Amino acid sequence: MNPPALRPLAAALLLALPLALPATADAQNWMARVRAIDIEPNVSSSINGLDVDNAWVPELDFTYFYSKNLAAELVLGTARHEVSLNGQSIGKVSILPPTVTLQYHFTDLGAWKPYVGGGVNFTYFYNVGLTSPLGLSDDWSVGGALQAGLDYEIQKNVYLNFDVKYLWVGNDVTANGATIGDLKIDPWVFGIGVGWRF
Repeated sequence: MNPPALRPLAAALLLALPLALPATADAQNWMARVRAIDIEPNVSSSINGLDVDNAWVPELDFTYFYSKNLAAELVLGTARHEVSLNGQSIGKVSILPPTVTLQYHFTDLGAWKPYVGGGVNFTYFYNVGLTSPLGLSDDWSVGGALQAGLDYEIQKNVYLNFDVKYLWVGNDVTANGATIGDLKIDPWVFGIGVGWRF
């Protein structure tokens, strides 16, 4: 990977640095969750008939609470999507979209703890297997992320989680190395899982 391709990863790591801060001794500042997520691309493209299918995959996230209301979340997961043109498969592509969001948690509703958030995703495209001579122009996509969710405390420090995100993810499609159009994947991501506060 060339140095320019490392820049989005470096920026993501810098944004994630607050997650590595030590927790105070008198509170459970950390939450870890595992989710099953449904990635539903909201595809638009200058190439008529180009589409990307949905995918169910596991997801892992870590949240650091700066206070009872303010937190930052780092989401980790990867998926492989089939790409089609006019309903016919033209191959598959894998994406790795590490996402960092800053969240506000509502804490005055008892066991119900809804939250909203916003941030940025750094999506890495890899294992691109489109039908020759097609390809993608970039390894990375950088875009925004919006989030809303709900943690429901089923027992002390154990939560059932529901989460939805919208990510801005895009790339350009190439043929023999020349750009022939854009591809905006912009997925909705619906998740359900379990979280542990510690």
